[in-house]
Amino acid sequence: MSNPSSKAKNQPNIRRRKVQKPEKVTKQSNDEQGNLIFGLHAIQAALEQPVTRVTEVWVADERQDARIDAITKAAMSHGLHPKKVERVQLDGMMPDTRHQGGIARCSPIKELTETDLLKLVDNLIDNGTAPLLLILDGVQDPHNLGACLRTAEAAGAHAVIAPKDRASGLTATVMKVSSGAAERLPFVQVTNLARILRELQQSGVWLVGTSGDSEATLFEADLKGPLAIILGAEGRGIRRLTREHCDQVIYIPMQGGAESLNVSVAAGVCLFETARQRSL
Repeated sequence: MSNPSSKAKNQPNIRRRKVQKPEKVTKQSNDEQGNLIFGLHAIQAALEQPVTRVTEVWVADERQDARIDAITKAAMSHGLHPKKVERVQLDGMMPDTRHQGGIARCSPIKELTETDLLKLVDNLIDNGTAPLLLILDGVQDPHNLGACLRTAEAAGAHAVIAPKDRASGLTATVMKVSSGAAERLPFVQVTNLARILRELQQSGVWLVGTSGDSEATLFEADLKGPLAIILGAEGRGIRRLTREHCDQVIYIPMQGGAESLNVSVAAGVCLFETARQRSL
């Protein structure tokens, strides 16, 4: 018969050695995924806003580095406490994404209206600033939209405009690819693109469309005044009705065998040529 006191002495102290297990989270439905963003840069950008949209943050328990520390600090400044979970659980929350060990739930970005856009343009002109707008006529690839937003912000654009139908909105992929630009740059989706083009013209904005079959080059155009650059969808370019509303249609001269540029690359070329002209 064993000695009870000896057995108790040798038994591990379960309570003292118990390790806190990561909190479990369940797989999100499609509707719930619409409120999630992923990627450390996108989460950091959302948390850096004075009034953040973020309501919850999950980070992989295996990551202990400066980027996670920065997200934790930013979250706590808003009264949020990131939850450490196993990476496989993050994979289940947003399958087929490169979340980098971070996912956040957010309230939707405030939807801007056509009225908000026209008010922004009028205020810029009244204050002596020439508006610079990027209009995307039916870009459906969220990676391209995210890249366009990032480029537009870097070039000093004041807003990006796109139709609501048959075009990408601000998805989680757009938020990640934009590297925070989608949090800071106004993005306006309109129900009738032709109507907003007419209203912009009435506000004094010069509409410059892009098409490979035009006669004037980008570098021949005067881009210094109130301006909207219009780029078309992947493959088919700007639509006929959109082109009819343009004050000028230009093309980007290219060398080599390439027939066209990716829409985000074309946006960068056009926007930075505009910035160059305005800096002279």
